[in-house]
Amino acid sequence: MSETGEEWQVARRRKGAARKTKSLQVSSTCSQEELDLGKTVKRIRDTVSELRCEEFWQGWKVLLCSAAGSAALSKPPENRDTEGPADQLGSSKDGKLCQQLECVCYGLGSFSSCVSARFQLAMLLLLLDAGQIPLKDCSVYDPAFSSGERAVLRELGLTVLTENEEGKRLVTKPTLFYLMHCGKALYNNLLWKNWSVQCLPLMILIGNGFNGMMDRTVGREFQRDYSYIAQAVSVCEERRLPCPSRLIDVFSDTAVITFPIGSLNRLPQSTWAEPPEPQYQHCSDLEIIQRETQS
Repeated sequence: MSETGEEWQVARRRKGAARKTKSLQVSSTCSQEELDLGKTVKRIRDTVSELRCEEFWQGWKVLLCSAAGSAALSKPPENRDTEGPADQLGSSKDGKLCQQLECVCYGLGSFSSCVSARFQLAMLLLLLDAGQIPLKDCSVYDPAFSSGERAVLRELGLTVLTENEEGKRLVTKPTLFYLMHCGKALYNNLLWKNWSVQCLPLMILIGNGFNGMMDRTVGREFQRDYSYIAQAVSVCEERRLPCPSRLIDVFSDTAVITFPIGSLNRLPQSTWAEPPEPQYQHCSDLEIIQRETQS
């Protein structure tokens, strides 16, 4: 029994079975009329309190702070000649330096009806607090959100995006991307959009490990359809995040991924020349909802 008063059983995956990505169902059973705003917000905040007491949360916080420090030392492309590393740092109220991060969350899922999605939302709120990221500086999007869920997110203080970006967001400052159990194409699109030695070091990804994606996909298909992930595997730094057994379906196979500039500089310059936009014409199961197919 959780502290939120809900009893739930985590299903264990069979050994060797592939982890499923979130459902791509756009419609939601929760409408704004059916969703009690106050009760839903309270339930989420209760889940935040529950996670804050978990021992594994401390491990997440340490890894986030370490990754944030590395990203903050990378200068945005337009400011690389005018700003030093300290310009990317702000001061907290107690005088300690903290990274000026923003955050983007894709593919969270229907948190009002799915316990796993609610725990993932609660973890996002904890990460924002630990990274001293203002709630308004966290943008969230999932086509599965109901109107009621969008209202809840706004009530929490988050910024709800209205356009399906398909992950194609260019970073201009250190940015945390929270991509829990999202499809490979979304990661691949994000990497493509930021495929340069200037932009990749600005990104911190919290989501599925690239090595796990590669292991679960036929090699030639992975290289053909998700070429940016395939190239990133050898130059990214992937640190596995701890996960208790009772939350295995919520936080399993989750890592914090960064892109050290030293590793990127070891690649030939031709790696970065005119990267083609991913098309996915050979993919029968794309695992993301594209703009043109969204209802």
